[in-house]
Amino acid sequence: MTGIDIPKILELAPSPSYVVDLGRLRHNLAILDEVQQRSGARILLALKAFALWKVFPLIRQTLHGVCASSPWEARLGREEFGGEVHSFAAAFKESDVVELLKISNHLVFNSFAQLERFRPLWEKHGGRVSVGLRINPEHSEGHTPLYDPCAPGSRLGIRREEFDGRSLKGVEGLHFHTLCEHLFEPLARTARVVEDKFGDFLPHMKWLNLGGGHHITRKGYDIDGLVKLIRYFRDKYAVQVYLEPGEAIAIGTGLLIGEVLDVTHNQVDTAILDVSATCHMPDVLEMPYRPEIRGGFAPQEKAFTYRLGGPSCLAGDIIGDWSFSKPLAAGDRLAFLDMAHYTMVKTTTFNGIQHPHICTYEPRTGTLEVLRSFDYRDFRDRLA
Repeated sequence: MTGIDIPKILELAPSPSYVVDLGRLRHNLAILDEVQQRSGARILLALKAFALWKVFPLIRQTLHGVCASSPWEARLGREEFGGEVHSFAAAFKESDVVELLKISNHLVFNSFAQLERFRPLWEKHGGRVSVGLRINPEHSEGHTPLYDPCAPGSRLGIRREEFDGRSLKGVEGLHFHTLCEHLFEPLARTARVVEDKFGDFLPHMKWLNLGGGHHITRKGYDIDGLVKLIRYFRDKYAVQVYLEPGEAIAIGTGLLIGEVLDVTHNQVDTAILDVSATCHMPDVLEMPYRPEIRGGFAPQEKAFTYRLGGPSCLAGDIIGDWSFSKPLAAGDRLAFLDMAHYTMVKTTTFNGIQHPHICTYEPRTGTLEVLRSFDYRDFRDRLA
């Protein structure tokens, strides 16, 4: 989160709020554009990770489009982003396929059964909608089974043995997504397995999608290695290569600003905040992971250690334990770092907890803009 004026944002932002720093977003896009220019790849924004459509005008100056996991995401991409729309889901309803064929450029199926079931529909759109298949190379690089598409028994992707005796008529591309927050080396290993298992199909394809999970904009990523790998597949198989990261666009761009409401003690000191793990940062519980906090350290590292919890009635609404140089008190502000991706897209209104404001910060002018605030009607109208 270097380069972000956190003290200024803490001064300007309401609490609770998500704040996206446009300067850091431009920084990430510049790195992704370098990859595109040097490799010839096309990079798409994965809406499942970051779908703040008010900043799409900035992102579409660099990226070629979006990838979607549902008709609603695809529609958002078509209407608010433009460019290419690539759609995939583990399974589709017929009504999904009908709608997606109207707004997608690529439609990727997760099984031969779905490919054939909907062939009468998609064949009518030949030449306009490019159909592909998601493959499962059965090569795991992930450390958390919940997020590993190649874990044993995974429902995602078609294994090599299922291709035997199958017709690929009309199929123009292959798609694999096996990574999660990885640097380049896991992709290099995966790509070798993909080529070994599925390389005999690539000369007949128009495109190859390397999926997401690539932390291209993270410090230490081997950009040269990625460019070399992409050019290898482009040159050898004459395919257009796609990447569809979500986090790489938003890494380091976002803060979640919260305020201490109360401090209690029951064996440990607990600071109760106006931000919630279960409502506002669910990956803390689902993944799980520990976000960084400006001025926060490991437990006992500094003089004052607190358990940070949300305001909901869920006993497990615990963000984690941190230590601070000074004691916390009601009214103190905290800034959780790197909170743009897989936060806003996954929030809930459980318990009617106030939804954070959504803001952007423009470092060139020192201006914070509140893009959206939420009220009771947003909570009420989610249900009937």
